[in-house]
Amino acid sequence: MTVSPAWEVQEEAGATRWFHVRLAFPDGAGVEALAVVAEGCVSIEDVRAEPALSLDDLSVLADWIEGPLFEACGMDAEDVDEDGEDDPAEGERTTGRRARPAWPRGIEGRWQVAQEYRAAQEEGVDPVLAVMCATGHSRRKSLRLIAQARDAGFLTPRHARRRTD
Repeated sequence: MTVSPAWEVQEEAGATRWFHVRLAFPDGAGVEALAVVAEGCVSIEDVRAEPALSLDDLSVLADWIEGPLFEACGMDAEDVDEDGEDDPAEGERTTGRRARPAWPRGIEGRWQVAQEYRAAQEEGVDPVLAVMCATGHSRRKSLRLIAQARDAGFLTPRHARRRTD
């Protein structure tokens, strides 16, 4: 496995870093991913695999690359428990290595997406990245959730519509 920095964006409170991750297997299979590390949150933005990954393999991809990503970021061993798992707070799901709060579906989820988005805007940070970290979803899925929150009326329209009278 190789992890190499792609780019970094400095913000007031810290930095957001993107990494190219490449896994090569003895049978010739390979996986390439673009991972984002921000505010202690790891997200996968893009994955390409040959042959295609099964859903089970895709669900554990973050587990495969988490350790090397932490090393590339210079995170200490005390940032992760002895067994490699985060300490889940009450009400958080514990599947996988990184526990995240369970994200509600439907109107409640859209409302929470809008709250995360607005809070990030007020703090002057990237609202899409804030939604990604809060939900644990990819950038594409997070943008879809933001659009659904806009359609539900929880966020203002992205572009003002012009009248064509």
